[in-house]
Amino acid sequence: MDPIRPVGQGAPSAEGAPSAGAAAELGDLLRRSSRGDQAAFAELYDATSRRAYGLAVRVVRDPAQAEEVTQEAYLEVWRIASRFDPARGSALSWLLTIVHRKAVDRVRSAEAATRRDQTYQQRNQPVDHDATAEAAEASLEAHRVRGALAHLTEVQREALELAYFGGYTHTEVATMLELPVGTAKTRIRDGLIRLRDAMGVGR
Repeated sequence: MDPIRPVGQGAPSAEGAPSAGAAAELGDLLRRSSRGDQAAFAELYDATSRRAYGLAVRVVRDPAQAEEVTQEAYLEVWRIASRFDPARGSALSWLLTIVHRKAVDRVRSAEAATRRDQTYQQRNQPVDHDATAEAAEASLEAHRVRGALAHLTEVQREALELAYFGGYTHTEVATMLELPVGTAKTRIRDGLIRLRDAMGVGR
């Protein structure tokens, strides 16, 4: 496969969900890509890369990082295109899920690197008991949140990650997941309730 062209760095695309015809066309391009059709993959990239880059920017908050994430995601799409199942959702939703996962992984990797740097600095500085206690409490809270997220259903977790990690509004989450706004709000609300219960808040 030829190298992926850089994504044009502009404002993230604000396009809505594709029409039924456009969605079917994207699905066909993805199926052809799974058979090694580079021309089809190039068309798929041109048709979706602005949406993918826009999502990556919203999650990682850095244009250069977002471009890298987007290109990594398309390489993954090219590699696993045969796994796309139209019965489980649209081609665009499947592709953007990969982009979102890559973006979240990049954020978590950056956070881990930051924690390593902070740990190194803390080990090489005089111990401040108050600061150490605060850091331990923050680390414990983050661990509790990650553990609680595991108790959510996949659809609840996906909606919450888009709304709170990705910074999307309820309407944008609904568009990304191709759901009615009311359904997206319900998933987010139910996910928050389940997250609260899993963390023991209010007990």
